[in-house]
Amino acid sequence: MKLTKRLFLGLAASTAMAALPVTAMAEDWSPKRPIDFTIMAGPGGGADQIARFVQSVVEANDMTTRPLVPTNRGGGSGAEALLHMKDARDADHTIMVTLNSFYTTPIRQEALGVDIETFTPITMMGVDPFVLWVHKDSGITTFEQYIEQVRAMDGEFVMGGTGSGQEDSIVIAFMSGAYGLDIKYIPYDGGGAVAKDLAGKQIMATVNNPAEAKGFYEAGEFVPLLAFSDERMPAYPDVPTMKEKGHDFSYYNQRAIVGAPGMSDEAADYYRQVFNAVYEGDAWQGYLTSESLSPLPMNEAETRAYWTTQVENHRELLSALGGES
Repeated sequence: MKLTKRLFLGLAASTAMAALPVTAMAEDWSPKRPIDFTIMAGPGGGADQIARFVQSVVEANDMTTRPLVPTNRGGGSGAEALLHMKDARDADHTIMVTLNSFYTTPIRQEALGVDIETFTPITMMGVDPFVLWVHKDSGITTFEQYIEQVRAMDGEFVMGGTGSGQEDSIVIAFMSGAYGLDIKYIPYDGGGAVAKDLAGKQIMATVNNPAEAKGFYEAGEFVPLLAFSDERMPAYPDVPTMKEKGHDFSYYNQRAIVGAPGMSDEAADYYRQVFNAVYEGDAWQGYLTSESLSPLPMNEAETRAYWTTQVENHRELLSALGGES
């Protein structure tokens, strides 16, 4: 099973988001208290960076009547965030920035009793590819050298990633299976901590999203070896894709905003107008380019169809990879 950008974009091909001026925001409802802006991962990762960037855009343009309050809830591969949303005391003031653990964690942890179909679609902000990174001091400069080094270490090569049985570990598990690699995997609550530990050489490689590794890459500390995207990325034109290596696999992390189960239609409409306006603004469009994200506009009906497809895809993918990585 491959989760390509083409598959991601296919459901949304017919949809175009219209820019909505702040003055056109829904007049029937507005927040009465600070808005709980839950982040489904730890500090410093892609979801965290996006949440805080979006918050800054909303705040700078006075787009909400009450402030967004970002809070990291990345424990248990996002289970902490999912339960917080499921049990939200005030659904109309509770929203969340998601990643693909929105699908994988309920599959892997059925006892949570989380049904994502009960959540409220707000806005899909884009999808984020994965890149294989090593530290410059490793001396590794090509994917082939990486494979040689991992095999030579015979089970002692250590990689880190966000969570277990979710995005990063799925990518690593596929790569390990494709090349017969024996890799030790350490799960973290967020991509920021993963990147920091690669910079500190506590781990030997990662598959961080570009935004998570960008600062270290620009400082000359990280070396990109392979992209898990459909085509080569403009920001890393010399980095080959897994497809170029003969394996028809690519994988993208969703960057979406959802509302708590039970959110009123009026509140959902308010947030959609706010975040659609953010999406169409120059600041977010510039962020998509600078952080190597792909756009993925879709309406509520398409979002729900997309959720169903992704649950099915991730169930199949986890099963093919042994359920947990």
